[in-house]
Amino acid sequence: MNLFWKPKKSKLNKIVFLDRDGVLNIEKGNYICNENDFDINFASIPFLKHAIATGYKLIVITNQGGIAKGLYTTETLSRIHTKMQSEYAIHGVHFDDIFYCPHHDEIGKCLCRKPAPLMIERAIHRYRADKRKCFMIGDRNRDIEAAQKVGINAILIESNSSLDKWITLLKA
Repeated sequence: MNLFWKPKKSKLNKIVFLDRDGVLNIEKGNYICNENDFDINFASIPFLKHAIATGYKLIVITNQGGIAKGLYTTETLSRIHTKMQSEYAIHGVHFDDIFYCPHHDEIGKCLCRKPAPLMIERAIHRYRADKRKCFMIGDRNRDIEAAQKVGINAILIESNSSLDKWITLLKA
């Protein structure tokens, strides 16, 4: 019996955190209230495939205040996310998790709605992330602020744009 046995430490993970609307799907200027309104941003696919190939986990961090406003339900959101995952899977892209905030400031305050960092903090903890090897991609300042509050790098993109110019950030 080895009295000096130590459990193996599992390595920390690299994660690309992704806002949904305007990054993964086409931002249309209003709420996506059903799966028929959801159109993926095909320009994101090469980046996401490369991220997976270089060992990154992909985690969606999204505000979904339309739930609090009564525009759609959590069941509808689940169908939208199922469609998103299915359409990306056709192109070889798998999301490790989706964190969403169902609240809206007009209805009441919460701790999870971006720019609050709680969704990212939960994902970092759940997935044992190395914050030095993580970053957030978003199309709004609130996405960037949430990432900065947690201490990870952030990239502000133009809505509905390609992510290709950021591929060089992905390190194996």
